[in-house]
Amino acid sequence: MTIDEIKKNTDHKMQQSIEAFKNALTRVRTGRANPQLLDTVHVDYYGSMVPLSQVANLTLIDARTIGVAPWEKGMGAKIEKAIRESDLGLNPSSQGDLIRVPMPPMSEERRKELTKVVRGEGENAKIAVRNLRRDANESVKKLVKDKLASEDDQKRAEADIQKATDKRIVEIDHLVASKEQDILAV
Repeated sequence: MTIDEIKKNTDHKMQQSIEAFKNALTRVRTGRANPQLLDTVHVDYYGSMVPLSQVANLTLIDARTIGVAPWEKGMGAKIEKAIRESDLGLNPSSQGDLIRVPMPPMSEERRKELTKVVRGEGENAKIAVRNLRRDANESVKKLVKDKLASEDDQKRAEADIQKATDKRIVEIDHLVASKEQDILAV
């Protein structure tokens, strides 16, 4: 593996860490309704547990309500039960074929707890990026040790890897600040 391949591979993995972090942030509840909030809910569908999005259509009815329209008539009660039993603290109500999932208003205390969760997720993402930097630097050092690259190449590569790391850390900080602002907005 060459230094360029190491840098490209590390950059790609760092971007994947950022994407995973963004995905984790969508699951943190803000005051607004978001159909992605129900991505973690699984429903019993003929004996197997499947994601809610595979048995129903998820839509936004308004800023504080998610609409769940089951594709089969008999699934309504199972979907309602699955949402109620999830750890999201939601209380769905059935209206004919449509299940309405209102988002309860969050207390100030709950908002502060969620900002701590977001900061923790952000710190985990930063740790993942820093671990990728360390692994890349070790790979470059191994190339130098095996006489496949010069020490000057090593210094340049480490500087480039550090720049990529700094860029990703700043991006994570911006994402955390943005999500905190979302959570604290009443």
